[in-house]
Amino acid sequence: MKKLNGNLNIFNLAVFISGRGSNLNSIIKHSLKKKSNYQVKLVISNNKNAKGLTFAKKKGIKNLVIDFTKSKQLIKKIILELNKKDIKLICLAGFMKILPGYFFKLYNGKIINIHPSLLPKYKGLRTHERVILNKEKFTGCTIHYVNRYLDSGKIILQKKIKVKKIDTPETIKKKVLKLEHKMYPEAIEKVLINL
Repeated sequence: MKKLNGNLNIFNLAVFISGRGSNLNSIIKHSLKKKSNYQVKLVISNNKNAKGLTFAKKKGIKNLVIDFTKSKQLIKKIILELNKKDIKLICLAGFMKILPGYFFKLYNGKIINIHPSLLPKYKGLRTHERVILNKEKFTGCTIHYVNRYLDSGKIILQKKIKVKKIDTPETIKKKVLKLEHKMYPEAIEKVLINL
């Protein structure tokens, strides 16, 4: 953390991704605004082909590709990098791996995730298909603290949108993603104020 202009605390973030990185992109864009209280210092992916790594490279942000299935040694490498960069908050943004329990203990209250449903409904995958199947009137997205149980941590921010009769899983996905891009930076700032 550092002070900018002597009064605003700027916190260092790490973002974990697996795919296209659209939430990562919105987080980075927001961090470049004058009133932002964070900067992205590290991007970690379990997928060397993740398009989101391109955003990090273009902005000169350090990025690593780690095979999370290999060993504890690799998690130790991540911890080392997090410490080197003085990371205060870890944001999971489309990160499709489950982190080990000891990692959660080490960063308790400092890992957040975004999920494309109104938790506690529709944890896990295929959320939009299940929303349509169950004829839900509303859906949305949730940003929550991460614990060792899937999509079960304390909710930080949640917003909803109406599901129309003509909606398909694909149209809902687009609407929810647009909502996610606005919400994630807002949630990050909210969390950092309380750190």
